[in-house]
Amino acid sequence: MIGRLSTARLAISCTAILAASSLALAEPQGTVGIPSCAAPPALSMIEAALDRTAVRIDQAKPLTIVAMGSSSTQGIGASTPEASYPSRLEAELRDRFPDVEFRVLNRGIGGEDVGEELARFGRDVFAVHPDLVIWQVGTNALLRRDELVGDKQKIARGVALISEQGIDLILMDMQYAPKVLARPAWGEMERIIGEIAQRAHVGLFRRFEIMREWDHTRPFAPAEMIGPDGLHMTDTSYGCLANQLAEALVWNWWSHGKLAKSPNRSPDAVAGFARGQNAPSAGAP
Repeated sequence: MIGRLSTARLAISCTAILAASSLALAEPQGTVGIPSCAAPPALSMIEAALDRTAVRIDQAKPLTIVAMGSSSTQGIGASTPEASYPSRLEAELRDRFPDVEFRVLNRGIGGEDVGEELARFGRDVFAVHPDLVIWQVGTNALLRRDELVGDKQKIARGVALISEQGIDLILMDMQYAPKVLARPAWGEMERIIGEIAQRAHVGLFRRFEIMREWDHTRPFAPAEMIGPDGLHMTDTSYGCLANQLAEALVWNWWSHGKLAKSPNRSPDAVAGFARGQNAPSAGAP
């Protein structure tokens, strides 16, 4: 349940999200020189409740996030390590919640796929006792092979291992990039990740669909969303990725925490609330 002070902080953040239009997400708060990162809420919303992190936000306790993944978590394509999405996500969250101590640990290693990441869960995830894991997964498996049955099993196993520890989890799918689109099984991998997230009731961040929207609307021009290698993101798109993820987390923590007070809470009500119905005001108690 969200306390009075925490609700006010979340309400202010959510009001800022709606400032540009009734449904559009907010301009970046911690990314100087980055253009509008807006994507439709239906794409950027994280639907599954992130209860552990919501409680820590409510109580203004330190919050540790592990960003697990491969090269696009590590930050390949960024000009500096500080321009990677995990570093920028930490800055975005600190901007929104100055009373909460955030620590976002970058555990991305370029070139790894699901099995290699699973093998280091003990050292890179569980040993640091995180409150939330953001697992960017699927791209390298897709680039290496078209048969994804084994990868589906490994992703499901990894999700189960994290969930068993009581850690909040968000799965982040592939980047929308020429080398990904050249692989015939990209649609199958996107479907697998979404299906696993839904069945396990964990968060899903639809990076592929958000980046496809950016590709269609071209908000970054003249900056590029994907670098010259046809695969890795740029300073601009990493910054917007962090921004949209931070906005999605704000909505998730507010909407689920607010509705948790109701004995008639339902998944449909939560989804409708997070899409902008009954949006909070800055003066909400």
